[in-house]
Amino acid sequence: MVDLEAWRELVREAALAPELPIIDCHHHLWNEAPAPVFEPYPFELALKHKTSSGHNIVASVYLEANSHYYPDGPEHLRPVGETAYIDKMAEAAARQGGKAAGFCAGIIPHADLTRGSAVREVLDEHRAASPKRLRGIRHRTPYDPDNPLHSGPEPETMKRADFRAGMKVLTSMSLTFDAMVLHPQLPEMTDLARACPDTIIVLNHIGAPLVMGRYAGKSAEVFAQWSKSMAELATCPNVMVKIGGMNMDFTGLSFVGEKRPPTSEQLAARQRDYVLKVIDLFKPQRCMFESNFPVDMLGVSYTVVWNTFKRLTADFSAADRAALFHDTAARVYRLDA
Repeated sequence: MVDLEAWRELVREAALAPELPIIDCHHHLWNEAPAPVFEPYPFELALKHKTSSGHNIVASVYLEANSHYYPDGPEHLRPVGETAYIDKMAEAAARQGGKAAGFCAGIIPHADLTRGSAVREVLDEHRAASPKRLRGIRHRTPYDPDNPLHSGPEPETMKRADFRAGMKVLTSMSLTFDAMVLHPQLPEMTDLARACPDTIIVLNHIGAPLVMGRYAGKSAEVFAQWSKSMAELATCPNVMVKIGGMNMDFTGLSFVGEKRPPTSEQLAARQRDYVLKVIDLFKPQRCMFESNFPVDMLGVSYTVVWNTFKRLTADFSAADRAALFHDTAARVYRLDA
């Protein structure tokens, strides 16, 4: 088995623009890897990345990872255990202060929106577990028959009446919805955004371009299809986009499995078209950069992934860079960072 930590260490870089404030708007924690392909990512390692990468990570947002659930009790309330655990980790980091402060400043746990109006009970429990940090929920809905590893159990979940009833409850409680879909589902995402115009929807991982199965060897076709769908989604002003997650193996944009990890120059060259296209469509005020660690650890180190984003925006204005690295995430997730 490949020692991924040793592999990532083959390329070391100093942080570019180390003073630039960053909110890492999407990361996870798990003490035990959820699948053999991943590595453990406990509190201590995540905090080390925040404080010692050389980048000025002033805050972060935690996204649900199906970890630290309560082991018993009603099934629909078990995800509240994750919120309670992460809130404790955030408090521990806050007590440390200094560069540790702001860790998990926002928490986005899971709640099953197909419970419809009954999801309010779950959301109330999440809020009780983290009254200062709860900012929204994520109900993952990726589905594609050619990508079973990253797919949910059924297609078109976002079209269900009970799911949309759950969205209404979410909106009434001023909580955001983080959406994880694969690029063939982007039209469904647009339909949901138009049906729920008062809900702030945050699309994860630029809509996850898929270049496997029927899309294998068709990177240009995928980019064209993705671009068309994203242009339509961009007409929905309630949709924001996280730029990252491109170092997952199914995107065709990663260095997963290659002999050497990428430098930031190499990664920027490979991911440039997608990054610049999404910023052009949604503008910096609706985009935010994410690490997606530890998932993206499969293909890049923490320092290099942020250097890549900095290289791709080197010619941007100071205001646009501030939006992409900090201000959009601070506004959308209501963070005092």
